[in-house]
Amino acid sequence: MKKTAIILGITGVTGSLLAKHLFDDERFEKVISFHRRQSGLQHPKLEEHVIDMFELEKHQEAFKADVVFCCVGTTQSKTSDRETYKKIDYGIPLAAAKLCVTNDIKRLIVISAMGADPESRVFYNRLKGEMERDVLVIKPNNTYFLEPALLAADREEKRVAEKIGIAAFKVLNPFLIGPLKKFRSIKIYRTLFIYETLKRETQVF
Repeated sequence: MKKTAIILGITGVTGSLLAKHLFDDERFEKVISFHRRQSGLQHPKLEEHVIDMFELEKHQEAFKADVVFCCVGTTQSKTSDRETYKKIDYGIPLAAAKLCVTNDIKRLIVISAMGADPESRVFYNRLKGEMERDVLVIKPNNTYFLEPALLAADREEKRVAEKIGIAAFKVLNPFLIGPLKKFRSIKIYRTLFIYETLKRETQVF
């Protein structure tokens, strides 16, 4: 039987790339997306729901799939207000986890970040750590957190600090070896490699 996937964050770099990957995957007959603005993507498999993402729980009837990919995330340059930031990076994954439990969805895959730690002094790392911790409290079936380092990608919006970081890591990456290898910046396509690994090793699909 062919599968259905839900993507949260399809308008982002990782989410849009993942969607195209799923469109080409013959095991999937439908890709459902919940997002706040039109994605611009067109494909016979794609079912789009343009909604208020802070009210995801109101869309329980449409939130049905075999696997959910949560690729949402923001930056302080885009969302300077920390309460709104938390609603996105923390609140949306938790809402998704609750819907996974309610609708008995078998897999939840969430993009988090390297260094996620609820005890961290760094706001971003602490928030990601709190998100991971509290998603697991909800106990959705078979949950996976992907914790990449800096994602190196071309984006539509300007992220000056991120561009500087990507440029710096192009120089630093070859010197980050052994235990330091995990700190290397990561190409977006590598997140899809992780997806392929999950598909092989956990028989998610």
